[in-house]
Amino acid sequence: MKQLQTDKNDAKGKQKANLKRKFKPGKKQKGKQKAKPDKDSDESEDERGTVPLKETRISDEPIPKKSKWTNKQRVLVLCARGINHRDRHLMRDLRTLMPHHRAEPKMERWKTLSVVNEMSEMKHCNKVVLFEGRRKRDLYMWLANAGVGPSVKFLVENIHTMGEMKLTGNCLRGSRPLLSFSEDFTKQPHLVLIKELLVQIFGVPNHHPKSQPFIDRVITFTYLDNRIWYRHFQILSEDGGLTEIGPRFVMNPIKIFSGSFGGDPIWENADYQSPAKHRQMLRKAASEKYLQRTKKKVDQQVNAPKNTHKLIPHGDIFRDDVDKRAKVLLKQEQKQEKLQQEREKIEKRQKIMAERDAMRKLKLATAKKSASSKKLPTRKELARKREGDDRGAKKTFNGVKKGAKGAKGKKMANGK
Repeated sequence: MKQLQTDKNDAKGKQKANLKRKFKPGKKQKGKQKAKPDKDSDESEDERGTVPLKETRISDEPIPKKSKWTNKQRVLVLCARGINHRDRHLMRDLRTLMPHHRAEPKMERWKTLSVVNEMSEMKHCNKVVLFEGRRKRDLYMWLANAGVGPSVKFLVENIHTMGEMKLTGNCLRGSRPLLSFSEDFTKQPHLVLIKELLVQIFGVPNHHPKSQPFIDRVITFTYLDNRIWYRHFQILSEDGGLTEIGPRFVMNPIKIFSGSFGGDPIWENADYQSPAKHRQMLRKAASEKYLQRTKKKVDQQVNAPKNTHKLIPHGDIFRDDVDKRAKVLLKQEQKQEKLQQEREKIEKRQKIMAERDAMRKLKLATAKKSASSKKLPTRKELARKREGDDRGAKKTFNGVKKGAKGAKGKKMANGK
């Protein structure tokens, strides 16, 4: 701060001007003397328009402007040592999608989780996303409200990164997303808490310096099978056309704690099964298959039948009297032949009856059609019919006479 003093006091108490002004010598006029400046005149000059300087003033700093960026959420995204390469790529993808994040190098394993609160304070972050790996296989994710709490622990499953899938979706770097949740997030209290944490972490604040003022993507959280499914899409059109960008992963909630990375457990998943126990169950099931095979072999040996093969009936001929056996077999064959003949006769009768029924149905149908299609004959048609009947009667009369003569001739020939 600079200080400007308008007046200086001598040791005697007299005031001296701070600035020494040099005036040009003017021409002396006869009969007129130069008037001396008085205090009253100085006060009148100040009142005319000159403003006295302040004793202190701000240095050359710009005037503070009212910023539109009010929601100053910062998310600390970090991981502990021991995570897989795929898990590291997932963390990198989430960092690219969140312009309001703060990065931190890997945390050592021997450090406790309470150290993360100090890291967040140093980075001026409100929220924390911590990835923790076990056995180079399993990935756990912590979402926490730094310092105050609560915090949620998830098991991350079915990870697919953006580089792995190579999907066609694309969006602006730093753009703001729409967050969509399924209806189940409003029905259960622990899901309501998780939803609020997800909104504050994955939602990009408005007017953030590193964000773009566009909304061209959607992040969906769906609750299915006691798990939260994460998907990321690009908005193609206003009608609702979407294409997936990635990444994909599934969050299985384990516990909710009252504090940040500690405290009393508020909620616990009763259906949760650790991945190590799940792999143990699979190995046990594989070993049980071998035991079942060995049991089957033992049961087959114990319960094996004594007579393994059924002999052909003709093979019993040579055990007793041959004539008796042959007669019995002949009788059986004759019975079988008679039964077959009877069956064939019955089948033929059934076929004939079916054909007769079909013919009757056809005749009835044709009779109905002919009755409906008949028309009354005209006078000319009636006259033609009469003429035809007369001619037919004459021909038949002549034919009868000829037939009678021929019959007499044949009788005479036979008599001879």
